[in-house]
Parts: sequence; structure tokens; C-alpha cells
Amino acid sequence: MKHIGNLKKAYGSTHSKKRVGRGEGSGHGGTATRGCNGQKSRSGSAIRPGFEGGQMPINRRLPKFGFRNRFRVEFQELNVGKIQDLINNKVISDTTLNREVLYGLGVLRKINIPLKVLGNGELTSSINITADRFTASAKEKIEKAGGTVTING
Repeated sequence: MKHIGNLKKAYGSTHSKKRVGRGEGSGHGGTATRGCNGQKSRSGSAIRPGFEGGQMPINRRLPKFGFRNRFRVEFQELNVGKIQDLINNKVISDTTLNREVLYGLGVLRKINIPLKVLGNGELTSSINITADRFTASAKEKIEKAGGTVTING
């Protein structure tokens, strides 16, 4: 039921766009909401990001340091102790492990990032692991437990 208290304007009958520079009667004439003078009040003014009015910008004032190698390869890491936990909890039933199997189990975040096996923890079960890199201690522990190490590529 329509009452005068809950009437609404028809959709599209009001405009939220400010029509600037269309005369004094609009309330936005004269300077067209740009203020009085200065660089930003002129037409076509575009001040690039980081410009500080001629002052030496902060990205040039601060000292530069460090180096980031563009060709660095980031690895996903997996400890031999974690592999033993998966075997103990009966998550892994097969004796061969590779990136695809570990990704399917939800151990690895992404399938296309190389895998590196680290030697933290103890391994007692014999398992065959295929990965992109192995630390010396991980390789030693896997082979000591009776497993094999295969490097991709």
C-alpha cells in the first residue's frame, strides 16, 4: 500500500553526475569545483604519480640497496619427516612418490613448482622418490632406509 511517507523517485529520474562548468545557476559554475588557481585548476593538467612539486621525490631521495635475481628458481619444500608421517597415517599406500602424487594428496600447493626434498626428520620406511632436487642429508636418509632417489630432468 502506498503512503506519502514511503514514496520513492522513479528510477533514472535523478542524476548523481555533477554538471560542472554549466553556469552559476548550477552551483558548480565559475571555477567548476577546481578551486582558484594552480596547476590542477588548468585544463589538461596531469601530474604524474610520485611528482612532489619539484622537490626531490622520495624514490630518488632514499638509498637503493639489494639485488633480486630474475632467474632464481623457487622450490616447494618437503621434509623426509613429513613423508614418514604420511606413511604412518596411511595417507600414502604406494611406495613411489612424485610431484603429481603429492599434489593429489594435498601436500604440495602447486603442481608446476619444482620440488626439493629436505632432510629434516627421520625416515624408516623404504620409498622411491622422484623430485627436482634433494639435499645431501635427505638423499642419505632415503637410501639408508632402503629407498631410491630419482632426480627429474
